[in-house]
Amino acid sequence: MKRSRMTVRVGLVLVACATAACAPTLQQNRPQGLRATTTSAPILELWSNPTDLAQRNLLWGPGRSASAPAPNATYTVLKIDNTGYSSGYDVNGPDGRKWSIKLGKEAQPEIVVSRILWALGYYQPETYYVKGWQLTGDFKDEGVPARFRLQSDHETDGEWKWVDNPFAGSTPMHGLIVINLLLGNWDLKTSNTRIYELKEPKAEPRRRYVVQDLGASLGKWRVFPFLVGTRNDVEDFESTPLIKEVHGNEVRLNYRGRHGEIFSVLSVADVMWACELMNRLSDSQLDDAFEAAGYPADVRQRFIKKIREKIDEGLSLKRTASAQAGARP
Repeated sequence: MKRSRMTVRVGLVLVACATAACAPTLQQNRPQGLRATTTSAPILELWSNPTDLAQRNLLWGPGRSASAPAPNATYTVLKIDNTGYSSGYDVNGPDGRKWSIKLGKEAQPEIVVSRILWALGYYQPETYYVKGWQLTGDFKDEGVPARFRLQSDHETDGEWKWVDNPFAGSTPMHGLIVINLLLGNWDLKTSNTRIYELKEPKAEPRRRYVVQDLGASLGKWRVFPFLVGTRNDVEDFESTPLIKEVHGNEVRLNYRGRHGEIFSVLSVADVMWACELMNRLSDSQLDDAFEAAGYPADVRQRFIKKIREKIDEGLSLKRTASAQAGARP
């Protein structure tokens, strides 16, 4: 009897040791993709169903004319930002509100993509395309067209990961990925995300998961030489389809470069959901988003035409699925 119990104990120890030894290998061999964290969060912190989507004003987005920063006002520089692709400033306005100013090629696409994400139900801060602004001190680039993003209405509580977050596996999370790539945003690194804690007491929910830096959009991804794509380039945007291939229920979007694991778990239903949501936007609303960013009319129409073509790629998946279902005996 004692020998039997000892044999069982030794066997259990050996099994435990073997399991522990194999655990790293098993973890390494797991398919890469989006994984939900153990922390739960209500989906409203990421996305809310835009039941009024057709009435949403993309000329002003979540802001309004009366809230826009004054174009000819003087702003006090709090911080100079020389990190990343675009330079800029953190400033304090004459009314006490704090703004982030982004200069250069990323300013326009960030306005457009932010407006569209907001219209589709994803939280976005107020952003404006402002000219003629002045800074206290000696700064040569003041007054050029720039993106102003409101900072003083929220606190920031860190970043969130595209591949490991409370919403991983949900349709709105997968849809957010599809919509970003449809709009040519290839720079989906963690440092471009933020968790906001809104200061407005009546805001519900107060905590929001935000894709904050959207400037690397409206261009195309590139593999060589540095896995860095283009931005704000209508010709490049026009040359890029949304979908590369479909295998059963899995869709491979037309993307090669950094952060490829983010796109590895998308289904036909995910792409269809995102494109059906995008399709609810009118051409007039899309035109307003581009007008808000200072694009001339002819360029606006070229971008919108290509967006419609990409949306139709996703919608065609539904037509294909329906035809296949109808052909079954």
